[in-house]
Amino acid sequence: MTLSNTSSLAGVKLCFYGAGSMAEAILRGIVEAKLANPSDITVMNRQNADRLRELHRLYGVVPADTDAKKEDALANADMIILGMKPKDAANAIRSLRAVLRPEQLLVSLIAGLSIATIHQLLGREQPVVRTMPNTSSTIGLGATGISYSASVPDESRAIAIAMFRAIGLATVVEESLIEAVTGVSGSGPAYVYYLMEAMIAAGVKLGLEPEAARELTVQTVRGAAEMVRTTGENPEELRRKVTSPNGSTQAAIETLERFDFQEAMNQAIVRCADRAREMGEAIRAEAVQA
Repeated sequence: MTLSNTSSLAGVKLCFYGAGSMAEAILRGIVEAKLANPSDITVMNRQNADRLRELHRLYGVVPADTDAKKEDALANADMIILGMKPKDAANAIRSLRAVLRPEQLLVSLIAGLSIATIHQLLGREQPVVRTMPNTSSTIGLGATGISYSASVPDESRAIAIAMFRAIGLATVVEESLIEAVTGVSGSGPAYVYYLMEAMIAAGVKLGLEPEAARELTVQTVRGAAEMVRTTGENPEELRRKVTSPNGSTQAAIETLERFDFQEAMNQAIVRCADRAREMGEAIRAEAVQA
């Protein structure tokens, strides 16, 4: 696996083990940014050949839709992206024992799955990049936390960063903080969608047409996020600027405070991180029992 002057992924053979929405987001980002040739990207899953053919049609990537093609893709890949469901992860990773070369890089997208558990399932250490992207990656606005096993060389670290920066922001963190990333940004879009649901419903209750309530909510959330990004100011300061004393916004904020809105959000994020750890522990327990 070598770096090119024009693209960190040029000539790198990628195999996506799992072909769900997150895998699609990443491979689409890579293809659209011209970071790699689609002919160097193979996709495989357990049994949905139609899904693989769809990805081939959309992005030109190579479908591994037979057992022979799967074995060949895994054997020849420089990087294997693990995108299967957590419940399938233990068996899938264990099945890689016989085919992996020591230098092959594993990139995990699986919530809660630690590097140590991956090594335990493989029965040896292997270069592993553990990541936590989010669904906004599908439109190139993702946020991804990344951590590495000690054996990942600098070259492979650069390749992983390049791959995830093709779909948004990528931040390197200690592995112990990956669950915090899961709580804040991995599941974060769902919190915002939930807020938007409430805003739209309230708008309709107050008499707005559903489409008008939706459009106003979408633009409001979009504008608020862009204000934080472009001004560099803290959300707290921006909130204060638009909250006039004894005004309507203050009345709304006081109502949210009365219902412990901030504490509810804090508890939700902590619970999300805890659940990710629980999922990882379940996979680790399965690895121990095998």
